[in-house]
Parts: sequence; C-alpha cells; structure tokens
Amino acid sequence: ERERERERKEEEERKRREAEEELEREREREREREHERERERERERVRKEEEERKQREEEEELERERERERERERERERERERERERERERERERERERERERERERERERERERERIQREEEELERERVRKEEEERVRKEEEERERERVRKEEEERKRREEEEELERERERERERKEEEERKRREAEEELEREREREREREHERERERERECARRKKRESNVKRKRN
Repeated sequence: ERERERERKEEEERKRREAEEELEREREREREREHERERERERERVRKEEEERKQREEEEELERERERERERERERERERERERERERERERERERERERERERERERERERERERIQREEEELERERVRKEEEERVRKEEEERERERVRKEEEERKRREEEEELERERERERERKEEEERKRREAEEELEREREREREREHERERERERECARRKKRESNVKRKRN
C-alpha cells in the first residue's frame, strides 16, 4: 500500500510538473504573441505616420499651388487695371487731339477772318498777325510744357507703382519665409515628441522584459523549493 501511495504521489508530482511546464510554455507563447502584436502596432503606427506625412505634404503643395494661382490672378488683375488705365489715357489723348483739331478749326476760321480784315487794313493786319503769331507760339510752348509735365507725372506714377509692387513682393517673400520657418519648427517639435514617445515605449518594453525575467526567476525559485 505504501508503495502504491508513493507511486501515486510520484505520478501526481510528474503530472504537476508537466502541467507547470506546459503552463510556462503557454506563457512563453503568449509573450511571443504579445511581442508580435507590439511589433505589429509599431509597424501600423509607422505606416500611419508615413501616410499622415504624405497627406500633409500633398495638402501643403496643393495650398502652395493655390496661392501661386491666386498670385497669378492678382497679377492678371493688376495688368488688366494697367491696361484700362492706358486705355483711359489713350482716350484722354484722343480727346486732347480732338480739342486741338477744334482749335485748329477755330484758328482757320480766325485766319479767314484775318484775311478778310487784311484786305481792309493791311498794315493793321500785319501787326495783328504778328501778335497772333506770338500768342500761337506761346500756346504751343504752354502745350509742350503741359505735355512735359504730364509725362513726368506719368513716369513718377509708374515708378511709384513699380516700387510698391516690389515692396509687396518683398513682404510676400518674408511672409512665406516666416511660414516656412514655423512649419519646420513644428515638424522638428513633432519629431522630438515622437522620439520621446519611442524612448518611453522602449523603456516600457525593457520594463516588461525585466518583469518577465523577475517572474521567471521567481518561478525558478519556486520550482527549486518544491524540488
């Protein structure tokens, strides 16, 4: 009876050890599955980050293209405005030409009147003609002076417009540089945060490994005590 009892206990001990070993193997497989799941989560996180980066780059490129198109449209609008201004100036010039033509017509009328008067008072007519010639010269000189002043004013406005356009381009360039600097800083801060998160994840992984080692050690101690 004692021999059967001893054999029964040895069988129970053998089954218990086999059960513990099977349990340990199952734990090891579970840890391996957990590691695989962790690697899969890491791969998924990297894939999502890459997709987000590509999406941000595409959106930024699209926004830059939109801005370039808006700038081109603004430039076309400015060109149209300049063309309208040139057309208005051409119209004013045509009006001035018509006015000069009317003036010439009036001058011809006066000339005919002078000829009529000349036939009556030749000497007086010569004097009058002389005075009128002086007046005509004076008017032409005044007209040339007005034309010169007008051209100078147009040139001054053109230079001011060009200077304003250059200042606007400089402001736009500075604004874009500032936006680019802020974007780079934001990306760098995001990268630093990702690096810190990876370091924390590595630390958690090392802690899990240390915990696993401590658990194995405790289980090994328990086995030795039982043996």
